[in-house]
Amino acid sequence: MKKKIAVLFLCAVLFSLCASAYAQQPKKVPRVGYLSGATFENDKPLVAALRHGLRELGYTEGKDIIIEERYAAGRSDKLAEAATELINLKVDIFVVYGMVAVQALKNITNTIPIVMANAVDPVGAGLVTSLARPGGNITGLSDYHFATITKRLELLKEVVPSASRVSVMFNPANPSNPLQVKDLQKVAPSLKVSLAPVEAQAPGDIDRAFNALKKDRPSALLLIGDTLLSANQKRIAEFALVNRIPAGYTLRQFVEAGGLMSYGTNFADMWRRAATYVDKILKGAKPADLPIEQPMKFELIINLKTAKQIGLTIPPNVLARADKVIR
Repeated sequence: MKKKIAVLFLCAVLFSLCASAYAQQPKKVPRVGYLSGATFENDKPLVAALRHGLRELGYTEGKDIIIEERYAAGRSDKLAEAATELINLKVDIFVVYGMVAVQALKNITNTIPIVMANAVDPVGAGLVTSLARPGGNITGLSDYHFATITKRLELLKEVVPSASRVSVMFNPANPSNPLQVKDLQKVAPSLKVSLAPVEAQAPGDIDRAFNALKKDRPSALLLIGDTLLSANQKRIAEFALVNRIPAGYTLRQFVEAGGLMSYGTNFADMWRRAATYVDKILKGAKPADLPIEQPMKFELIINLKTAKQIGLTIPPNVLARADKVIR
């Protein structure tokens, strides 16, 4: 009997030790890989919005979640290298900025979940099967909306009624950019505007684009959303200002850097909403089953200081619609 009690006691001690050791093992903290084709400075307010969204969902960075960031700074040839670095860090999920970045990542992994913080027409670009059921390992948010893209041109025409020739700067290597140019071409005749495409797909092309614009002297300039252009936002905004070219942009950061005006999706809101996808996927949801969301908030930003410097008067009815006016 004593031997039996001793054995039971020993088993209890061993079980207690095993349970204690198991309890002391640190839990795995999920890692989010943030991959962007733009720059750290450009994305700072966006990543801040992502972090804010995660905090709203109860995550504490460093304790419940870790965010690893990599930026290609407009160098599309660096995206695969940056993506591989993140994969080697054993990230559990990606949050990605830029169509080219999503495509680069798609070519490397079809297993790690990918959340697009924004993507223009991911179906048309072949990234997903449909918005309702993406399929594969990619989901997230799309800022594509025909009315949004064409509205930028309409607003630019309202601000510069005499504009007859508008240069459109875009990145042909970005699968979404040519699609947007086609959308603009559909409405240009009704606005009595001819479009002059200006291509830039690498940092070295920016100066060549500037030379083309100096030679062409368009009535106005419209930029298509792309991380290469975003990475060079200060240079582009300054060029337009110095050469007195009224320009319309996709992001408010261009206007804050001295650009004339921007109209489009509220990107900070999209990055905040991207956090909900991260949360759902970390809790077991499959990207293939999570519908892709479309824009909910749009904003018009106008820089009156820049307008004055280039000798332009913003119509009162346009100013009245602005969400923010920089004076």
